[in-house]
Amino acid sequence: MRGAHRKTGMLASVTSIAEAKLAFSAGADIIDLKDPTGGALGALPLETIVKIVTWVGGRKPVSATIGDLVNNVQEQLGRSVEAVAATGVDYVKVGFFPGIDTDTFIATLSDLARGGVAIVVVLFGDAGWPPAFISELAGSGIAGVMLDTASKGGRSLRHYVTEKAMDNFLREAGSHGWITGLAGSLTVQDIPHLLPLAPDYLGFRGALCDEQNRNLGLDPAALARVCSAMLAKQPIRAQAEG
Repeated sequence: MRGAHRKTGMLASVTSIAEAKLAFSAGADIIDLKDPTGGALGALPLETIVKIVTWVGGRKPVSATIGDLVNNVQEQLGRSVEAVAATGVDYVKVGFFPGIDTDTFIATLSDLARGGVAIVVVLFGDAGWPPAFISELAGSGIAGVMLDTASKGGRSLRHYVTEKAMDNFLREAGSHGWITGLAGSLTVQDIPHLLPLAPDYLGFRGALCDEQNRNLGLDPAALARVCSAMLAKQPIRAQAEG
């Protein structure tokens, strides 16, 4: 929870057990399972999730997404969360997409949380959410919230949300005792700007992949660069970013 410690952990999004092993060995603090080809929060096959959870064996937290649910949410949300939770992951990540009925969304998550599912709600800085949404979530029993981007077109979260707005988001979320995270096409250059905001996690995918061809998946050198930057806690530099 925010304020319980000052170390911001690294969340690494992976698509396979081979990538999970790379991220684990590189020092990622939480292994996040999602399919970037399936949307902002594309879901991996349940059997893949089970294999990765089994391999990790409780040595580090594992989170997994349920997919981009924007239609028939009332019918699909509960089933999707329960299916992913049954794989043994520590956290189930659920996106709040534009057009979702807020009351239905919160009521469904509340029921699931009361049933013991640790849910992390993902909000999108490039899509927005109702002004009172976070306060309305307060009694739902969720485990955490993350701020991400729905679009993965190369612009990071910092393009859409000011650092002041992120800080306000994290403070409000922290006041409810939630785990907090920032993600959304983050790069190594974003790290020294975001670490002072003290989220529990910074989430990465593209920055961990081969720079020339991200379709090749996680790259050990890229992983090492991000891990090093996370540990260095470099001061914010005044010069413009390239």
